[in-house]
Amino acid sequence: MRTPAALSRLRPGRRPEWAGRNYVLLTAAALITSLGSHGALVAGAFAVLESGGDGGDVGLVAAARTLPLVLFLLVGGAVADRLPRHRVMVAANTVSGVSQALFAILVLTDRAQLWQMMLLSALCGTGQAFFNPAAEGMLMSSVQGDQVNRAFALFRMTMSGAAIGGAALGGAMIAAFGPGWVLAIDAAAFAVAGAMRAFLDVSHIPERASGGGLLADLREGWHEVVSRPWLWSIVAQFSVVVAVVGAAESVYGPLVAKESLGGARPWGLALAAFGVGTVVGALLMMRWKPRRMLLVGTVCVFPLALPSAGLAVPLPVGALAAVMLVSGVAIEIFGVAWMTALHQEIPEEKLSRVSAYDWFGSTAMLPLSTAIAGPVADAVGRPQALWGCAALILVVTALVLLVPDVRNLTRRTKPVPADRLEKPSAAASDPDPDPAPA
Repeated sequence: MRTPAALSRLRPGRRPEWAGRNYVLLTAAALITSLGSHGALVAGAFAVLESGGDGGDVGLVAAARTLPLVLFLLVGGAVADRLPRHRVMVAANTVSGVSQALFAILVLTDRAQLWQMMLLSALCGTGQAFFNPAAEGMLMSSVQGDQVNRAFALFRMTMSGAAIGGAALGGAMIAAFGPGWVLAIDAAAFAVAGAMRAFLDVSHIPERASGGGLLADLREGWHEVVSRPWLWSIVAQFSVVVAVVGAAESVYGPLVAKESLGGARPWGLALAAFGVGTVVGALLMMRWKPRRMLLVGTVCVFPLALPSAGLAVPLPVGALAAVMLVSGVAIEIFGVAWMTALHQEIPEEKLSRVSAYDWFGSTAMLPLSTAIAGPVADAVGRPQALWGCAALILVVTALVLLVPDVRNLTRRTKPVPADRLEKPSAAASDPDPDPAPA
């Protein structure tokens, strides 16, 4: 499927050999959009609250963004494996940028109503549904060889560094100028990043054969997922994990911050601490290549229960930031291990479709969880709801560790023929031992 590249060598005054032009463009564009989006996530919640909304309204706006993301992800993945991926990414960025610009105008002119915020959030989510599978497929096709672990870690570290600045700066700007300006900056970030992605080179990606239709493409992607127990089990796990983390951080977090922590600024700092943790985790994964990568990654999902528990107490800002930092380290270890496994096991021409099923499964329950977060807290109490979030993360992660392929999938050091990658269980092969970290 892929030929191994030579070991990474730094040439004087130049980037590493594994960091090609596409990789650099993708990383730079992701840096820009991550800066804007992490501030906008905080701004969107506080825009709802400042317009007179409550926790239920925050949940409805969050659900409006994630519902079209879920509905259109599979179509987005099939489209990205049929059309040039960079064109799909640019079109998606345009849709998201326009929606955020309109959202900003409404907030800045004090005309924002709940239905308008929900509609524009849904438009932004639709753009994201087409963008995510195309972007993930494009990133994975931009790197080769035994340095993919380092490439993915550096990419994720770049986004995490932007998350630190975006969340902290977003919280400070909301406190100083209001959420409208943060939303406007996010719109500008989409415009700049979309222009950069227009220059991506897709000439190295073979043209997909015409025919078969969209449904045939979706069935083929589905087969890739269900034929690999490690893949579908972790996607199912994250359908729960993402749902409860989304409810805790998108709905309960801003409310706890407003009532107990002092508002948007400390909540932005807590989110920034999570970003610091992801940077630390990415730095670790640039040097560490765990042989049983999915086993290590899955164990690192357990700490994601800590932020929900911290909000349930609630912990002071400093302690909450500490648990957010730990969870950031943990999720970054999982994220790099997961991307490396997908890159190793999935054929290039199916990456976007498999990525779409991954995103779909992981976000399928998010609209429901954010929509019902407010009513559930009203019914049982917010602390109890947050403790329930933490418990669910622990239970589903323990269940995934019972799947043999999750425990046994092993990093390879030699290319594997495509026909072996088509076998039902990727973990059944006898991989080569992992070398010492580079």
